This record gives sequence, C-alpha cells and structure tokens, in this order.
Amino acid sequence: MKRQKSFENDRPTLYLVATPIGNLAEFSKRAIEVLESVAVIACEDTRTSRVLLERYAIKKRVVSYHNFNEEESARGLIALLEEGLDIALISDAGYPLISDPGYHLVNEVVAHDFNVVTISGPSAHLNALVASGLDTRHYLYYGFLSDKAAKAKRELADLCDFPYTLIFYEAPHRLKRTLEMAFAVLGKRKACIARELTKKHEEFIRGDLEEFLTLDDLKGEIVLLIEGKQELKPMIDEYMIFQMVSTYIEEGLSSKDAIKKVAEDTNINKNKVYENYLKAQAR
Repeated sequence: MKRQKSFENDRPTLYLVATPIGNLAEFSKRAIEVLESVAVIACEDTRTSRVLLERYAIKKRVVSYHNFNEEESARGLIALLEEGLDIALISDAGYPLISDPGYHLVNEVVAHDFNVVTISGPSAHLNALVASGLDTRHYLYYGFLSDKAAKAKRELADLCDFPYTLIFYEAPHRLKRTLEMAFAVLGKRKACIARELTKKHEEFIRGDLEEFLTLDDLKGEIVLLIEGKQELKPMIDEYMIFQMVSTYIEEGLSSKDAIKKVAEDTNINKNKVYENYLKAQAR
C-alpha cells in the first residue's frame, strides 16, 4: 500500500493538467501557474499545445508524448523526475488519460514513488452530460467505440442491459455508422448529441436514436449520450390503487398512512394516489 500526501512532501511531481476543450478562455489561474513552474511540458501534439501556451505566454520546454512513443517518452520523463524536476502532462483538449495517452506514464511515476497531481479543468463528457437532459445520477463514460464495425456492435451489445446513461466520444465521419448500430442494438432510446462544446458553433441535439438516423453529416468534436435501459413499469389503474390502499388499511394503517405507503411502493405522487383512491371509492 502506498499513500501520497501530495502537498506534504518534497518529492518531484507529475502534474496532469486539464486543458480547454474549445474556448481557450476556460483555463484556470492555477493551471497556468503550474505550467509556468514545471521544467518540461509533455503534450500529445506539440503544434496544438503551442497555441494554448502562446496564448498565456508560457515559455517552457515542450516534448512529445503520444500513443506511439509512450514507453520511450516515459523513460525520459522519469529521468527528469529523478533529477528532482517537476513535469506536466497535457492533452490536446480536456483531461490527459481520458481517451488520451498517459496511463503508462502515470503507472511508471507511481512505481517510482513520485507524486501524481491532477489540476482540474474542462471535460467534454461532463459538459455534455449535465446539459443533455438525460439522467445524471449514474452514468458510464465509455469513450470511443472500436473503429471496426463488428467489434463496435459487440461493445454496444455488452452495454445493452446497462441501466445508466451511456457516454461515447465519436468522430464525425463515423457518427452515422454508430447511430445506425446503436438504434439496431439498443432500440428507440432517448439520446443527445453534443458537438463543438464551448466553441462558437456549440450545439445540442436532443431526441431519440431513431430520429437521429435522419440527421445530415455533422462536423466537429462529438459526444453521444444514450439513456440506459429502462425498466418496464406495470400499468397501475384506479382500481389497483384502491385495492392496495384498502389492503394496508385492513392491516391496521390509517388511510393517510396507507396512501403514503402506496405512493412509496408505486413511485406515484401521494396526492395522485389519494385522488385515484377517492375516484375508485366513489364508484
């Protein structure tokens, strides 16, 4: 077991710095201070990152860290930490490691007993979720489905019975394929497409998967959210409510408590239960 008290030791630190997902103004003062303080900034695409760094006049050594050079680059970054230097990892947009490189590096840093500290910032899937109109209490962030259609379909099938909101990232050129597969596998579920978040052409498209099949091609960064599997609730009519209330009364509850209990059992508003009970009683 390892315990890291991030700000109560003097060990060198890897900072995971979340970057703006579109609007460059969404960059915290703390994030800027951290990037100004480290010796080296590792980034997914040096050209993309330089736009952000130049915006905030951050002049630091920048090195490349991406999916194709993770092991080699990680060795170099570990060497810097061993020299006592702090480093930062950023991705093109949002959090490092969230559908972006960094997992290998974090594990190496932890294994060498250095600090790993996250600097909070924007997240595309959270921005999309809270504005989607879908259930936010529980959700699964899945990221990208496989680029191979057969495997992507199996991935969706594995998620078919999952009861919580599903969140995917998708490339514009694959969106139509994914929507067709999602409708075929998951059926007519509520869904939301969020694209170009925080940018000038930000858009939310809310509806269901069947409706989305008619959409024209969309551009930009896309988040697709789909409601989880919904339980089919049995139809409860006035007579059933009357019977349920009457049963509780026969068991010794007052009519008020019986109505409250039925409301809890059926997840129906208490006033609605009372109203239906009176209607059935009058018949």
